[in-house]
Amino acid sequence: MATIDPLDLALRLNRAQTQVSRRFDTRLSGHHGVSFADFQILMSLGQAPGGRMRRVDLAQALGLSASGITRALGPLERIGLVEREKDPRDARVAYAALTATGRERLADMLTTARETAAEVFGGAEWQEADAASVFGSLLGLLGRG
Repeated sequence: MATIDPLDLALRLNRAQTQVSRRFDTRLSGHHGVSFADFQILMSLGQAPGGRMRRVDLAQALGLSASGITRALGPLERIGLVEREKDPRDARVAYAALTATGRERLADMLTTARETAAEVFGGAEWQEADAASVFGSLLGLLGRG
């Protein structure tokens, strides 16, 4: 059995991720005016208890820095999908929370994202057990499993 060049594998994975992100960006921005990165923020908030997360926890969940999440949330706040909430007990803590409009728009975005995912990964070559094995192994190797 031939061995795989680790650098080649890393480059191929990066290209695949870029192509998937591009596909989602195109569909989400065309239909909803948000990027795939914006959608991931909204999804994280939508899955959080009460539709809100501490900004620092949101940044960590998405692999962003504190300043990175602040920059990413700014446009979402300006278009009324997310709002900043202060912690009444600790002024140093800030939350990002979905607005009512954000919840409604996220539901529509989910339809588009599911359709896009089905187009990309819905083929017979993507069996659930195979995908779980590949991604589970990869994430385990990267220490995020």
